[in-house]
Amino acid sequence: MQKDFDFVAIGDTTTDAFIRLKDASVHCDIDKENCQLCVGFGEKIPYEFVKVVRAVGNSANAAVSASRLGLKSAIVSNLGDDQNGKECLEELGKNNVSTYFTKIHTGKNTNYHYVLWYEDDRTILIKHEDYDYSFPKEVGSPKWIYLSSIGNGEKAFSFHNEVAEHLAKNPEVKLAFQPGTFQINAGYEKLKDIYNRTEIFFVNVGEAKKIIGKDEDDIKKLLAAVHSLGPKIVVITDGPRGAYVYDGNNVWKMPKYPDPKPPLERTGAGDSFASTFVSALALGLTIEEAMTWAPINSMSVVQYVGAQEGLLTQEKLKEYLANAPADYKPIKI
Repeated sequence: MQKDFDFVAIGDTTTDAFIRLKDASVHCDIDKENCQLCVGFGEKIPYEFVKVVRAVGNSANAAVSASRLGLKSAIVSNLGDDQNGKECLEELGKNNVSTYFTKIHTGKNTNYHYVLWYEDDRTILIKHEDYDYSFPKEVGSPKWIYLSSIGNGEKAFSFHNEVAEHLAKNPEVKLAFQPGTFQINAGYEKLKDIYNRTEIFFVNVGEAKKIIGKDEDDIKKLLAAVHSLGPKIVVITDGPRGAYVYDGNNVWKMPKYPDPKPPLERTGAGDSFASTFVSALALGLTIEEAMTWAPINSMSVVQYVGAQEGLLTQEKLKEYLANAPADYKPIKI
């Protein structure tokens, strides 16, 4: 068993069934926030097609991203002993992601999510199966551990404690934390050992506000508030407005990479950004260099259906970087 992994992702794996809606509408507040997808209640709603994508989820997407960029990648995850689980394993293998640390649960189903895809965005119906989470000590000391979305409940919180204990015993391992919905809702206190051990932390603006419990619009204050919870480096993404990074001393703003054509579907944009940033650091790049890599993979992913088809190789990413406009660079603010 290969032990010298560069990148070990931890989190739930799922299958996404993309349902392309035809007759729907979106209603937003005046500032285009708090949007709601609306369909006729009690009616038969036509759809265009369904596309099933295996072995996805925040951590699976990150593991595949790291593998495409040339890192030795593995995933700590949980699957059921059903056909969906078998196909997820096969898909991860095709992408050169080791599943040695993935546990197959007898009599359990594999996570299966439904993605309601309308225009260029989506609403995801999620259900995390109730797995008996346990952290495999054989993970050892990879360069980076990348922790993201797992299920809810006491078993899941105990699992986070196991991860924190492993990191305490392996201080040379760096932790990237991209919290999922349940981890954000849990709050800082329940996961403070993880926050305090985090090297680099990824959230979007809305998630950052929820974590600090304050509607803070000043991005510098928002970055500082999240940084005060323990992470050494905080990255906050802000959609078309780009991303912001704070390392405790400097704040940078990074613009998005220009889209070659309008986005097709946005699932996985955040995962590709975060995992590419971490992969760049694992490959020895600086924070500022990593900032120029991450938006490129996000740009590519949203040109395809699903979170993984558009993930780039290092060679292709560097091609885009070489052709970037002159103002595509991080700026200290």
